[in-house]
Amino acid sequence: MRRIDGAATARVRAVFEDHFARGEELGAEVCVWQDGHELLRFGGGWRDAAETSPWTADTIVFCWSATKGPAAACALHALQEAKVPLEAPVADVWPEFGAAGKDKVTISELLAHRAGLPVLDQPGLDVFALEEVAAALAAQAPDWEPGTAHGYAPRTFGYLLDALVRRTAGLPLGAYWRKAFGDPLALQFWIGLPAELDGHVARMHAARVGDLKEPGPFENALADRASLTARSFARPSGVVGAAATNRPEVWRASLPSFGGIGNARSLARFYDRLAAGEFFHGPWHEALTQRRSNGQDLVLCQPTAFSAGFMMDPLDASGTKQRATFGPSLGAFGHPGAGGSLAFADPEKRLGFAYVMNRMENGVLRESRPARLVRALYGVEG
Repeated sequence: MRRIDGAATARVRAVFEDHFARGEELGAEVCVWQDGHELLRFGGGWRDAAETSPWTADTIVFCWSATKGPAAACALHALQEAKVPLEAPVADVWPEFGAAGKDKVTISELLAHRAGLPVLDQPGLDVFALEEVAAALAAQAPDWEPGTAHGYAPRTFGYLLDALVRRTAGLPLGAYWRKAFGDPLALQFWIGLPAELDGHVARMHAARVGDLKEPGPFENALADRASLTARSFARPSGVVGAAATNRPEVWRASLPSFGGIGNARSLARFYDRLAAGEFFHGPWHEALTQRRSNGQDLVLCQPTAFSAGFMMDPLDASGTKQRATFGPSLGAFGHPGAGGSLAFADPEKRLGFAYVMNRMENGVLRESRPARLVRALYGVEG
């Protein structure tokens, strides 16, 4: 597939509409851009569980960890503008980070979830304390020898990215996003939502009881409060579960790990531009598609892969994809979010894909609504 054709568009539409027909969706949007053009955009349903507010073209929604892709782009772009190589120690731009044996941890290792900091050790800090959390992470010792393994940092990662951006560009990450990407591309996606847009936000809702999946290794680890997995998702505290995201103070906060609010059109356009080679050059561009972590994830309890802050599909020893979250292309990169949101770039096909919704699914990196949409886009059976 070089260009998205009418057959692909029809397949995606059929799957999208089937999700509503089966009662799986409340409100949702899927969008694909290719070579600078919007090729498909389908949205529908409701902003609220009472079905009183229709999902419209100007609806925006909480995107959970799909925020990490735009946040990673901010860090990478700020480093590029400051001409900081990714193999430089983090302590070169953030001296306090070198404490507790972390003086040799590289920026590359931090971006690839190899720095050993998925857990915030200091209790009592909540998700809104960006600089305090960053300072605590800078002072603490890593959970493993950096560079020897990787483990997804569901909460702490955004604070580390924000600290990098503040120290290289002099701006909070949410403001840098608007300056470098959001405003130039006229994107309806914010990491810190302006109050005048509150009326456009769809309310997030938990997965239906009948949709819950059988627990796997990740779910079992998450249920063990002493596990690395459970501790990684617990601190900094606050904003846990769907209902907690439906508060204006959460929308207003700049939470680079999971607080982005926007629509599928904007995420798809953003990734389309990355797929086309815009914004980045040289080693910072190459870093988008270079797997810097690949293998068993100590936090997610399954194989994962990461480039410079973006998730990729993991490869087995033969170089074959073990999962196709981001489609069949080996170089595709992006990020999923809790409950099902997904956005990615496919540089081979020069396209950006995004799906957002307000009825969450249960589970991590498992069969899901976005997986069916991705398969439909590429014409893959399954």
